[in-house]
Amino acid sequence: MTISERRWVCVDTDISENLKRIRFDVEEAKAKYRKPDDAVRIMAVTKTVPYQRVNAAVEEGITLLGENRVQEYLEKKDHYSPEAEVHFIGHLQSNKVKYIINSVALIHSVDSMKLASEIDRLAAINGICMNVLAEVNIGGEASKSGVSPDELREFIDEASQLEHIRIKGLMTIPPVGSSEECFERVQTLFSDLRSRQAGKAEMEILSMGMSADYVSAVKYGSNIVRIGSGIFGPRK
Repeated sequence: MTISERRWVCVDTDISENLKRIRFDVEEAKAKYRKPDDAVRIMAVTKTVPYQRVNAAVEEGITLLGENRVQEYLEKKDHYSPEAEVHFIGHLQSNKVKYIINSVALIHSVDSMKLASEIDRLAAINGICMNVLAEVNIGGEASKSGVSPDELREFIDEASQLEHIRIKGLMTIPPVGSSEECFERVQTLFSDLRSRQAGKAEMEILSMGMSADYVSAVKYGSNIVRIGSGIFGPRK
């Protein structure tokens, strides 16, 4: 760790306190609504956050980072602690897949066969199998990407036939201010898909919940909560 990075770790007591609160909330929600041995991973969403502050969160025990923007990620990735696993969670254009295919562990935002096919093609070229989540547009919002709930089963069936991707579960971003019903609906979709073992899909990960609603997401089965401002404070 450089002197500059040590300075950020020393002054970021707010990150430490925020994470204590978030961990307490997650454990409390698990105690009320989940099995004691259910694992819920806290992802630090790094959009606009300097890499030094990201590494400060890693020093506090965060092992999972979420990236929204390809260009920003490319500028910061070489500075990240090697202890952290990186997932791509933002909207991903097909022509940008080549920049991240070899450096992220999971892509959360697969919302079309065009994107799934490009990930599959580049994964084959690079000799890997890429883990992905199918993004569900649970609110039917025109401003958001994602597969509609009515088309999800067909999408999972088709995408899971690709040789070099593995569908590991679902991701969603409910409408702002929506009720817990959206989380409950996605939980039902997830459970139904898992019970029928669609194609080669492995329904293991349910990624939902952000800074404002992660407790409700844990209640309805999320095992990755994606938290940015709750950890790092308001974006600048």
